[in-house]
Amino acid sequence: METDRDLAALPVADLPQGQLSYRAAGPENSSRPPVVLVHGILVDSRLWQPVADRLAAAGIRSYAPTLPLGAHRRPLQAGADLSPQGVAQLIRDFIAALGLTGVTIAGNDTGGAICQVLLGGDASQVGAAVLTNCDALGTFPPAALWPLFRALRHPGLVAAMAPTLRAQWVRHGPLAFGPLSSGPLDPRLTASWLQPLAVKDIRRDLAKFAGGVSPRVLLDAASRFGRFTGPVRILWGDADPFFRAALARQLAGAFPHASLTTLAGGRTFLPLDHPDEVAAEIEAAA
Repeated sequence: METDRDLAALPVADLPQGQLSYRAAGPENSSRPPVVLVHGILVDSRLWQPVADRLAAAGIRSYAPTLPLGAHRRPLQAGADLSPQGVAQLIRDFIAALGLTGVTIAGNDTGGAICQVLLGGDASQVGAAVLTNCDALGTFPPAALWPLFRALRHPGLVAAMAPTLRAQWVRHGPLAFGPLSSGPLDPRLTASWLQPLAVKDIRRDLAKFAGGVSPRVLLDAASRFGRFTGPVRILWGDADPFFRAALARQLAGAFPHASLTTLAGGRTFLPLDHPDEVAAEIEAAA
C-alpha cells in the first residue's frame, strides 16, 4: 500500500482549474493510442491500477488522473466548475495538457457518466471509448444512492459522517463500498479513499460535483451520442445491484457503433475485480 508521501510524489498536471495528480504506466513511445482511465466518486486512480499494469504489459501507455470526486488530495481552485460538465472539461484540459491525441477513454461508475458527458460534447480528442458498469441515460445516480448524493451536497453533513467511515465494517457494509465489489476489498485502500473527506476544501469540491448530478445531465448528453462515430465497447457485470444489464443494453443502443459484452458475476468495480477482461476490452478498442 502506498504511503501519503508516495501519493504526494505522483506527477501533476497544471490546469486552469488547479492541479490534477495522475498515474502514468506503459511505454512512453508506444505505437498504440494512449488511454485515459476515469474513476468514479469517492475513489481515486488506484481503482484502475490493475488494468493499467496489464495495458503496460501489452505495450499501451495509460494515464489515470485522480479527479476531484472526494478521494483526491489536492483541492482545486475555489472557483473551479466541478459540475459533471465541468469535470468532463477537466478531462479535456488534462488530455490537452499532456499533448495526447486519438485517446481511448475508459470510464467506470460515476467516471463512466463523466465520459458520456464528454462524448456528448466536444469529443475531438477521443478516438474510442470503453464503458464499464456506470450511470447512464436516466440513471444518475441510481435510485438507491439518491440519499447519499443528497448528503454529499452538504460539506457540513459529510464532515459529521466522515468519522463513522473509519470503521471497516461501515466502509465495507451495504451502504458503502460493499455492494460494489464481487470480491474482498483491501481495507487500507478503502480507508485511504475516504481519508481526504476530513479536509474542508475536499468536501467543498465533492459537494460541487454532487450538486450537479441529475438524470437530465446524461439524457442531454445521450441526445448527441450520434455525433460520436468511433467505436464504443461496453463491458458490464451482470450481478450489479445498482447498474442492471438492461441499462447496458439501452446505453449500447444509444451509440452508432457500440458493442456490449456481459461478465457473469461482475459488479461495479470491474477494474479491480476483473482487470484482465477490462484490459482486453480496452486493447480491442485502442
